[in-house]
Amino acid sequence: MAQLSHALHFSVGILGISGGSLLLLVNSYASTPGEDFIPQTALGILLLVIAAVLAYAGLFHVLLNCNRRFPSFMHSYVWHLLPSLLLFIFLPGALSLSHGQPFSLVCLTVSGLWCGSGLVYILAGQGVLRPEDLRPSLVPGLAAFTLALLLIAIVAVLAKRTVLSIIALGISLACAHQIASLSAAGFGQAATAANYLLVCLVGVYFGVGRLLSYITHGEVELPATWPKEKSPQTQTTQQNPEWTSITLVSLVMNLLAACVLACPLLGVVPQLSAGHVPWLWTAGVFQLGTCVLSYRAMDTLAATFSGFMAVLRFAEGYSALLTLYSIRPYSPVPFPAVFSVLLFVSAAFGCQKSLLEGLYRLFFVAYCIAIAVEPRGFLQGGTQGVQAAIFVASAGVLFVYALNMHFSRKIPTGQGLVTALVSKVNALTLRPHDKDLHAPYLGSSKYADAEVLGHACSVLAAFAITATVGDRGALCVLVLPWAVVAGGALQLLCGFVCFSRGKTFESTAFILYGVMWTVWGLTRYGGLYGESRGFNVAVGIICFMLFNVLVTVAALFLNVAWFAYALTFQLILISFLLDALGSLPYGYDIGVTIIFGLVSFYCFLAHLFNSTFQSPQIPLGQALVKLSGTGGSSDVCPHVPARKAASVHQIAEIMKNGGICGMPTDTVYVLVAACNRPDAVVKAFKVKKQAQDRPMSLWISSIKQLEPVKHLLSPLLLEFMQAAWPSSISMVIPRGPWLDAFGLGEAAKHIGTPQSIAIRNPDCTIATYLINMVGPIAVTSANPTGEADTTHHNQVYAKLGDKVNGVLCDGPSPENIASTVVDCTKIDTGHIGFFRVGLIPKSKVLHIFEEVQRRHMQGEMNPAFEPNISDMQSIDGLYVEITEEPQERN
Repeated sequence: MAQLSHALHFSVGILGISGGSLLLLVNSYASTPGEDFIPQTALGILLLVIAAVLAYAGLFHVLLNCNRRFPSFMHSYVWHLLPSLLLFIFLPGALSLSHGQPFSLVCLTVSGLWCGSGLVYILAGQGVLRPEDLRPSLVPGLAAFTLALLLIAIVAVLAKRTVLSIIALGISLACAHQIASLSAAGFGQAATAANYLLVCLVGVYFGVGRLLSYITHGEVELPATWPKEKSPQTQTTQQNPEWTSITLVSLVMNLLAACVLACPLLGVVPQLSAGHVPWLWTAGVFQLGTCVLSYRAMDTLAATFSGFMAVLRFAEGYSALLTLYSIRPYSPVPFPAVFSVLLFVSAAFGCQKSLLEGLYRLFFVAYCIAIAVEPRGFLQGGTQGVQAAIFVASAGVLFVYALNMHFSRKIPTGQGLVTALVSKVNALTLRPHDKDLHAPYLGSSKYADAEVLGHACSVLAAFAITATVGDRGALCVLVLPWAVVAGGALQLLCGFVCFSRGKTFESTAFILYGVMWTVWGLTRYGGLYGESRGFNVAVGIICFMLFNVLVTVAALFLNVAWFAYALTFQLILISFLLDALGSLPYGYDIGVTIIFGLVSFYCFLAHLFNSTFQSPQIPLGQALVKLSGTGGSSDVCPHVPARKAASVHQIAEIMKNGGICGMPTDTVYVLVAACNRPDAVVKAFKVKKQAQDRPMSLWISSIKQLEPVKHLLSPLLLEFMQAAWPSSISMVIPRGPWLDAFGLGEAAKHIGTPQSIAIRNPDCTIATYLINMVGPIAVTSANPTGEADTTHHNQVYAKLGDKVNGVLCDGPSPENIASTVVDCTKIDTGHIGFFRVGLIPKSKVLHIFEEVQRRHMQGEMNPAFEPNISDMQSIDGLYVEITEEPQERN
């Protein structure tokens, strides 16, 4: 069934490529040198729509890969993805099944191609670009994708992915012939159409084949449309543990931007112009997407580097856009100089992944140095020459990484070399990259820490605004993209990631500062400031200052570094206020921004170093203010990992001694107490502040724990329990003398109602193991009555305080949906009801009950409840069960 689901999205991607190829085929074949068959605006819009369809297929495969690696977070991941969904419009996919990774790479590379070219066609159709500007606008992007798709096609051929190699090679040749047709009118158009015809035919056959298989549930399959399944060993060797497909798309975007910027130097196009903006900003959007996906892949280094690349792409596009207004931007020195330092640090830590990765990032260090040296930045030959070198380097690294992704025999990249050297240094201990490295705080999604990029963006924004505008005009000084993209957009992205991780304070700070950098950047350096300085601007800045006062006070409870970070930003806000009032002392603004930039750089370096090395640690300082009962201290309440047997034993001992603990389940976290400790049950009831209409329930590890009282329960009920459990089904059964067997005593009044009790056998290994050691337990949700369910182990202590004696930690809950509660009080009449339909659907519960009823009416006995021979008495050769209270069985 999973493979059939893959077929649908594979079909969407392949048919999308076929549709775009058909569109360009018709336009290339029917157009004449003087007139296009399809109007340029319409062609551009259609290409954008198809690019979005291809992006959907790629995004699905990204989510699918997340589901396989982190299955317990898939359902909530979609909701936490929504704030940054716009960043995912054109993203790479990663599918480890046959054809998965190369398909995703081809699909999303073509999406980028048609997105960029579609935007160029729209600009041309709307008259922004003159007819003679179409060729220099399209050629750099087409050339970059020609090479990228050719390299992908070669790798696909070597990996024996015939279909995808034909598609990649066909589109690559079509782009090459389209370049020829743009250079000489009428030349190459037929060849372009022929290549797209081949792609269209192959795509339609395989896309329709997969779609038919999906519609008919695998009953109809066209020949050769399904690849042969590989052995698990083969699949394992060809999977990409470092999520290489994300890296490959990032490299394709670097290749695209480098080609666009190098073409003016090589004489391919006259100069960088507004027609190149779509290519550069498409690359920027892709880099933002790979940044978010890298956080999802637990790769902070890759996410940070992708964020840096996005900043460069948008700045390059902004510079190209200014040429439309005959403005030649001036690049101030501080920003690119500081950017080169950040990129150098990124390159140094990138060597931990592979030596090739670190060396590749050094090219961008040289690029930023060239920007700092050249006053005209991206428009001068020095920076364009470095981009030519980056173009060659990106193509080479792309080819090497693509080969290593698909073959067990890999080209040496120096992977693990630096790690091995560092491990020999006694003073340094690398941090292991296990699942707890980026464990969420109170969130239920799975992302890496975003503080590294967030603080780096503060460094960039702070040093960007140290530039003085003077008489040049706000738009002429290259500050706007640095402040708005780095300080604004990327800070907001980091805030969303922190929010998804449950880091409320960090997300609040990054979002607030991101909004402030965006507003101030657009106002001060976007030409909106003008002569409007005065009360109106001051009021807005004062509002931001009041919000930041709250952030600064909250930072007192976190650590010294965050307090210094928030406090120095308050000094920057004061400089903004004084500037708005016309009372800014000379040099004050530059001084405070440099201080803030240095504090941000310290935080950036500390978080990056501490996430890489376990010891030593760059100190961030302790909380300046501490309150009792906050923070979930492990000294007050042990927080132990649930995956360790010793931890479960520790919690079991706490419960045996009368403690109450938080525990993960197959749904949400719960608060538990041992039934044989009535004092613990009473304590749990009081801590929870349980409402009378929401009584506690009884949980068992298996139906065998009901063995002592099975003669007091309905045989049909026992059969139903055996068939339905373990699962997320709670059964409400009649209250009776059987409850006395569990040692509840007077605490039994807190379990269930006077008429009934909810009992459950959870489908959770951790819970089952714990209940086996402790015995039946009394359970209630781990949150005060009326509040939302607890979906992470840190929420248990945060909500209930130090009255909890221990917490078993297993990260985010696998399901945020409660259990299904079935009314079994009248089960002997052949009817069951539902108090609540939760994780298990009603239809499934009814199906189980009908099967149990059928077997029960036929006299079939569940082997688990066959009476012991020692408890039977032979009468006339037959065995009859002897019970002390036979009337209870009726």
